[in-house]
Amino acid sequence: MIILVDMKKKTFNLQSSVFSFILVLAGLFVASSAMAQQVAPFKKGDRVCFVGNSITDGGHYHSYIWLYYMTHFPFEEMWMANCGVGGDTSLEILNRLDGDVFAKRPNVITLTFGMNDSGYFEYNGDEPEKFAAEKLALAQKNFSEIEKRLKGRPETRMIMIGTSPYDQTSTFNDNIFRNKNNTIGKIVDFQKEAAKTNGWEFVDFWAPMNKINEEQQAIDPTYTICGNDRIHPDNDGHLVMAYLFLKAQGMAGKKVADVEVNAKSKKVVKSENCEITNVENRSGVLTFDYLAHSLPFPLDTIPRGWEYRRQQAAALKVIPQFMDEMDNEAFCVTGLKGQYQLLIDGQLIDTFTADQLSAGINLACYRHTPQYVQAKTIMELNENRWEIERQFRDYAWLQYNFFMKKGMLDQNDEQAARTFRAGQDDGWVAAKRGLYDKMIHKEVRDMHIRQMDMIVERIYQINKPQVRKITLTPVK
Repeated sequence: MIILVDMKKKTFNLQSSVFSFILVLAGLFVASSAMAQQVAPFKKGDRVCFVGNSITDGGHYHSYIWLYYMTHFPFEEMWMANCGVGGDTSLEILNRLDGDVFAKRPNVITLTFGMNDSGYFEYNGDEPEKFAAEKLALAQKNFSEIEKRLKGRPETRMIMIGTSPYDQTSTFNDNIFRNKNNTIGKIVDFQKEAAKTNGWEFVDFWAPMNKINEEQQAIDPTYTICGNDRIHPDNDGHLVMAYLFLKAQGMAGKKVADVEVNAKSKKVVKSENCEITNVENRSGVLTFDYLAHSLPFPLDTIPRGWEYRRQQAAALKVIPQFMDEMDNEAFCVTGLKGQYQLLIDGQLIDTFTADQLSAGINLACYRHTPQYVQAKTIMELNENRWEIERQFRDYAWLQYNFFMKKGMLDQNDEQAARTFRAGQDDGWVAAKRGLYDKMIHKEVRDMHIRQMDMIVERIYQINKPQVRKITLTPVK
């Protein structure tokens, strides 16, 4: 985050004409981005299910999207659920629509698939083109059945998501399924066409993330946005996915707040998405009360999730525009001379020149502002919710990929337990023994649901922005 602030400080040394030209271009870019809404924003009361495979199951993009709404729209309470299951093709998704998706009573469903539908090892076999054609045809057949089920729910918004790509171009190792990503692209194409035909919404992760790989691999051929197995994006990749989704919802350019105060006249020049009151200038010390209507989006610097290695904040390398577009807490004070210390609620934030304050800074670049610390608390609570929810996704894998095939879906009795113990020659089943021993009990599952509900309730209690005291003190 300090790098971002330093980069902004460097722009203040540019010639004013060049800086003005950059501001004009940036304004045009943000305006055009805001106009490029493809998907309606979520609204208060929405129940959203994100349906997919392991990329959804073990990933964070849906959690980051909800965190954005928790912080940027703190008064619009909504609910979102991870409905991904590892290893799923469109057929497995079809088989669990009723019990795992529709049962959650969503009024919005997002659907992504294709990574597993497209197949794996046979791309390096003797007839890769025949294999790809067969996989594509099977995916279309299965999806047509899903399409029928979804069309039977006209009261539910449907959002198709073109999956993140398979990286078949990075050189970090030789384990590549050649041309697999080409088949994925064709699956994304028929999803997009189905969305158009049915009047559904569509968001594409595939093409923009391919472009990121292409651009970064021109610099470093070993780079990948798709994770260390070429399939599962790491935390930075999931922030890119969340960014693409939010941008499709028209969120680019929606500031946390936009403040401009003239210290000399003690006038509020601008107060977008915020309230500025009690402006005073006594002996050169400027103070005012600041109440934003949003909180900054907190960027995580800890790698989260099983076998994930990269932190969410690393995504700024490939989407540096995120801070300006999605996380801009714009702060500008004019009519000053010299240097000033900025304090918020008595906490020293940084020291700025009058020119820097006049040009404007992004407070969201500072992780120690009181409002950012408040947002980080929400982030950690949301991560706790995500961790509990992940147990339900592993439990869903067992139910739909093991017990359903045994004719014992949701049986959860001693007969099912014996069947589970007998099936542990399958490593994926055996790995979930500790989880199943707990989750077989309804009381345990109910307690976890109550825990998640309590966390969400607490988040919406403490995510309301507070009045902050702004102080600018001259440095002598």
